[in-house]
Amino acid sequence: MTLQLKYMMKLKELLGDNMNDVIELIKKDDICKIYENVSISKYTTYRVGGICRVMAYPADVSELIKLLKLLKSRNVKYKILGNGSNLLFSDKEYDGFLIKLNSFDTLTFFGNNKVKVGAGYSLIKLSLMAAKKGLTGLEFASGIPGTVGGAVFMNAGAYKSDMGYVVETVKVLTPNLEIINLENKEMNFHYRSSFLQTHRDYVCLEVILKLNVGKREAIEDVIRERRERRVASQPLEYPSAGSVFRNPEGGFAGQLIEESGLKGMTKGGAMISDKHANFVINYKDATSSDIKYLIDLAHDTVLEKYNVDMKIEQEFVNWE
Repeated sequence: MTLQLKYMMKLKELLGDNMNDVIELIKKDDICKIYENVSISKYTTYRVGGICRVMAYPADVSELIKLLKLLKSRNVKYKILGNGSNLLFSDKEYDGFLIKLNSFDTLTFFGNNKVKVGAGYSLIKLSLMAAKKGLTGLEFASGIPGTVGGAVFMNAGAYKSDMGYVVETVKVLTPNLEIINLENKEMNFHYRSSFLQTHRDYVCLEVILKLNVGKREAIEDVIRERRERRVASQPLEYPSAGSVFRNPEGGFAGQLIEESGLKGMTKGGAMISDKHANFVINYKDATSSDIKYLIDLAHDTVLEKYNVDMKIEQEFVNWE
């Protein structure tokens, strides 16, 4: 046995003890609701992933702060997990905490055109609620299966619009566990990018959106038309994480993948969709490794054939 292997085994042993201590402290002090040894596949839209050592559900900001204070003090790995709609977890155990903000789901309409909404609220549900109120500006979000917090983090968008157009302020928890508000300009929104992506110790808690007053029927017609278009053109009947690659300047990722001869390509239970080549789908009990293989294959093949370095939209988690 090499010295490096011995070191890694000892480190895992120590981390395991540390994890057990942290779990016992959470239970003893009743910090928040937790579940141990949870299958990540139930919490990602790809329906893949290994076992999570602990899934935590803080009920409010106070519980979240107590939890993060403990995890930081013990140097325990953690990640905030929304709907898991833009993530590919590996098949390995995630030896840390995944934190779900499901209870952060308040929704308040105020003034003529503003919305205050919790980070754990469904983005699709929010867009439909706004439409019912006759507020326009969130139609682009009606097909994005994430949470509001995840959408702000990613600056999620479609149809030439994104969260950066509608966010007024974002309430965040800082790395020092202080609550502050960031204005739109401070969020540094760009294409599928935001301040939160480059400052990952900040946690989105709540968002205020500024929309426009419109006509309910017209807004709902747009949402319905786009839904029909997605059903016709995207493989929504299978688990996926949406578009894998950003469209390169002046082109379409799906077209490049299709022209590379990869449309319908399979690996294990994963497939580059034969309906839309910029989707990798879990069509038959795929593993994370099956999906990642096809993503890497599409990227490398397009790069070799067309010298286009397509940017992957999805985040790979726990692959190191």
